[in-house]
Amino acid sequence: MKKRLLNVLIFLVTVSLPLYSQTTNLQDSISTSRHNAITTAIEDVSDAVAGINVSAIQTYSMSNDPFFNMFFPELRRQHKVQSVGSGAVISPDGYIVTNYHVVEDAIVGNAGKIVVTLPPGKEYKSELVGHDKVSDIALLKIDVQDAPYIRMGNSDNIILGEWVIALGNPFGLFSVSNRPSVTVGVVSALNMDFGAQRNERVYQDMIQTDASINTGNSGGPLVNAHGELIGINTFIFTGDNYSRGSIGIGFAIPVNRVKTVVEQLKKYGEIDRSYKTGLTVHNISTPMAEYLGLKTNDGVIVSNIKDNSSADKSGFKVGDVIIKVGETRVQSKATISQYIKANFLKAGDTLPFTVIRDGKKINLKLELEKYDR
Repeated sequence: MKKRLLNVLIFLVTVSLPLYSQTTNLQDSISTSRHNAITTAIEDVSDAVAGINVSAIQTYSMSNDPFFNMFFPELRRQHKVQSVGSGAVISPDGYIVTNYHVVEDAIVGNAGKIVVTLPPGKEYKSELVGHDKVSDIALLKIDVQDAPYIRMGNSDNIILGEWVIALGNPFGLFSVSNRPSVTVGVVSALNMDFGAQRNERVYQDMIQTDASINTGNSGGPLVNAHGELIGINTFIFTGDNYSRGSIGIGFAIPVNRVKTVVEQLKKYGEIDRSYKTGLTVHNISTPMAEYLGLKTNDGVIVSNIKDNSSADKSGFKVGDVIIKVGETRVQSKATISQYIKANFLKAGDTLPFTVIRDGKKINLKLELEKYDR
């Protein structure tokens, strides 16, 4: 009897072992199949996503009258401001790129402090290497070696509809888990131009994505399925004045612009956007347009050219009517300065003009000169 029972037990164990092995293999297979390019990219870049905490002291006055403030400085008040954002580590020696508006309080405030947190929760006091308000980019540096970092991609070859991942510190949640939050979406549109804003920032050629971006995500990385940095998450559209959350329309600064700005910030700490041309121009009135035989009063007329200036060397003459800068029709003097700002041009860059001279159209190129302060 005992021998028969032992044989039954041996049979059951022998039969069940293959079944257990098949079940285990199936579970392992299912677990493996859940990993894909997106999850792999997230694993690759998560440790290089920074949470950024900014604290500063801002001073404000009880009056808008400058004379009142001069004689009653004791009525000025101070208060502490704090804000959170995100950043992307872009090199093993600790350079971090973020938005200018993320660290703006520390730049304009007194005793500003920027603390960077990296997974798994280690904090670093950061140095502000440089910033550029126009492009809304700032560069930080922390004292670290061999840091995980995100490889720079190429925003010129982004594919409309490709998968992208937004990582960052929405609503300061980085401090809860010491890990960045992740949202996934696609590239919804490219080359979105918003031009110059009231706050002096310029948003051109922006990447649009439906990956959710919320308060605190600003400055964080937008990466592709290869784990390459293709943009810096910057702002969103919200549903209305009462809803401030994501509705699936977010925008990122393309990484190729980031590369150019970062290179300048490393060298100089800022981008000098001052320039001079040697040209003096005036808007064209309706009577002047009739006198010149022009169909409209669009364009500007050259009234003076400084000797040996860039305009002089470019071949401009008094009386030339500038009707285009690049492919943009010139409607007033402001058009030219707006074009320069919108295209992030600076001293050394070249402007293409279309000019009417003696009734004929000619093309001239003018190099922006460095403005000697």
